[in-house]
Amino acid sequence: MAFTISSPAFQEGEDIPTSYTCDGKDISPEIAWTGAPEGTRSFALICDDPDAPAGTWVHWVVYNIPSQSKGFPKGIPAIKELPDGTRQGINDFHRVGYGGPCPPKGPAHRYFFKLYALDTKLDLSPGATKRQLLSAIKGHVLGEAHLMGKYRR
Repeated sequence: MAFTISSPAFQEGEDIPTSYTCDGKDISPEIAWTGAPEGTRSFALICDDPDAPAGTWVHWVVYNIPSQSKGFPKGIPAIKELPDGTRQGINDFHRVGYGGPCPPKGPAHRYFFKLYALDTKLDLSPGATKRQLLSAIKGHVLGEAHLMGKYRR
């Protein structure tokens, strides 16, 4: 079985609904995954926009997602640690948790939700950055799954 990530809110390559952006409620979309590789001990998720004018813009950093997790409901609270031990990092809006698409007016931007299956639980404090997370997962990635949605204002 392939390791995949999906959302009932949008399909691969489709538009992300406004409610998940700064023009709407700015809440995280529902995310689901299947087919985690054998030996997965935790997951990590990064959502970013490589089309931002100043370079890749980070919208969400999540890690130590329990291995038994199959996804997230919509509207994950913007707190450093969830009751199940999942930790959220700092996005490029300088906030913990999800910050939805908010591109300048113009062409659509692409938003990549990248899920990593890891062979360990990370020794990384809540509030980490994307760079810190990527450094911590080096040598621990068992598999990756990607979902891309678009948004334009």
